[in-house]
Amino acid sequence: MEIGLRLAVSLAQIAAVMGVVMLTVMVLTLAERKVLGWMQDRMGPMEVGPYGVLQPIADGLKLFFKEDIIPAGANKFMFTLAPILALVPAMIGFAVIPFGPSMTIELFGMQIKPFVISDINIGILYILAFASIGAYGIILGGWSSNSKYSLLGGLRSAAQVISYELNVGLAIVGVILLSGSLSLVKITEAQAGGFWNWFVIAMPFPQIFAFVVYVISSVAETNRVPFDLPEAESELVAGFFTEYSGMRFAFFFIAEYANMILVSCVAAALFLGGWNAPYPGTILGHLGLDALAWIENVVWFAAKVYFFLFLFFWLRATLPRLRYDQLMRFGWKVMLPIALGNIVLTAIAAYFFPR
Repeated sequence: MEIGLRLAVSLAQIAAVMGVVMLTVMVLTLAERKVLGWMQDRMGPMEVGPYGVLQPIADGLKLFFKEDIIPAGANKFMFTLAPILALVPAMIGFAVIPFGPSMTIELFGMQIKPFVISDINIGILYILAFASIGAYGIILGGWSSNSKYSLLGGLRSAAQVISYELNVGLAIVGVILLSGSLSLVKITEAQAGGFWNWFVIAMPFPQIFAFVVYVISSVAETNRVPFDLPEAESELVAGFFTEYSGMRFAFFFIAEYANMILVSCVAAALFLGGWNAPYPGTILGHLGLDALAWIENVVWFAAKVYFFLFLFFWLRATLPRLRYDQLMRFGWKVMLPIALGNIVLTAIAAYFFPR
């Protein structure tokens, strides 16, 4: 009986998180086009619904009913598997993200944490492992399409992921040294007490360099401008998903936005205190409403995540696409030395001035 209840509660948590992620993806598809429009002195989508707010629903219905085409000569099994292999790892990563305080409530005699699906002590490694699997979906999609454009996009993605995933992992090491844990929940709790405890500026050694390396490398990991070489429209039509249509195309599309949300959640948790407010405690807590303090924590976490998502849009409206040799040189000759230097300096600082 208890196992069944625990399973039901876990499924409910998973469904809630997936629902919020999918809803956010819908909002982002509209928000990106609107923000880009305003930055470029345009209106953005305006036709479907008032001020175009129903455009994501129209796009979803169009993709759902669109003809699903498999090119002649394509490897049908791999062609079908690739979008799933890109989407599932992007969704699985949210299992270890703490969306709110590490509070415990009792439900049907069980102790559950409502704001994190699974608090495992290797949360960072879990996310890095599954994020790397998502790259296989892109590579397989490019190879199995039997298209030169798609193959070039897949090969570019393979090289790009290898180059920048290394920098993401190394940028996180400094935070792990300061917090002494791989659990995202414990890393977030270590930053409580005010913005001066957030690892991006916390003493003994602020992780500002690691933060910059992480943000830039995450943009490259998600194949976003100015690092969107795998799908460069002006060179490769649409890159690795040139031959995809219908729901298979939608899976790649959702995976890209889900990865954007995931790396934004991780950045907020690692460097900007996660759900912690920039001041000690919470305003609701100071007013005596401790039972509702979690609302303020969740709002702060959402605000930090949306700040990073806005940064993705801002970069797309501002920067031109890099040339491929510039992309590789920047990753290996600039980002990698900075990340390694940050680890050395953080280790020395953590040894002589332990938190």
